[in-house]
Amino acid sequence: MPTAAPFERHTERYDQWFEDHRDAYRSELAALRRLVPEGGRGLAVGVGTGRFAAPLDIGVGLDPARAPLERARERGVEVTRGVAEHLPFGDDAFDTVLVVTTVCFVDDIPRMLAEADRVLAASGRLVVGYVDRESPLGRVYQEHKDENPFYREATFVTTDELRDELAAAGFKDTAFVQTIYRPLGEIDGHEPVEEGYGDGSFVAVRARR
Repeated sequence: MPTAAPFERHTERYDQWFEDHRDAYRSELAALRRLVPEGGRGLAVGVGTGRFAAPLDIGVGLDPARAPLERARERGVEVTRGVAEHLPFGDDAFDTVLVVTTVCFVDDIPRMLAEADRVLAASGRLVVGYVDRESPLGRVYQEHKDENPFYREATFVTTDELRDELAAAGFKDTAFVQTIYRPLGEIDGHEPVEEGYGDGSFVAVRARR
């Protein structure tokens, strides 16, 4: 099971990151808005405190940590405690499954993707946002992961690795966007959102069943 303890103990620190790095956060949201379909019923896997689900109108959120779920509920998200590999929802229940900054904490990516496929409707879309392991920010996070209570247990992935996992799980028609080109401390204003990957540290991909 994913390590939920750091998020239980340091919920305030986690949530404060989005205030301390507001321009980076807004840039990530802008990238995700390019890919998240409008309307329909959405599920955020690894919803955390709801910082992405709420502004993207994703109405349901799941997370293994209780304390962040309370913040997500305050932001208007209907919350459920659970893990990505065993979603407590019926088949074909959602039009969108959103997974942001969560893949690095998942124990079994193929199982997570299989569950996302199961709960998505026939025309549903999966949207995954993450920090690419080979990007500048990804390398910084890895170099200092032992100093960070959240990333200590994380296993970052590359975009090529995730693309292969999506293909193996049967997802297709992938579309990528990217943002966050400067170090977090140097970001002052909106970072551009561009198609593709390989330059930006934050990457988002949309795929269909």
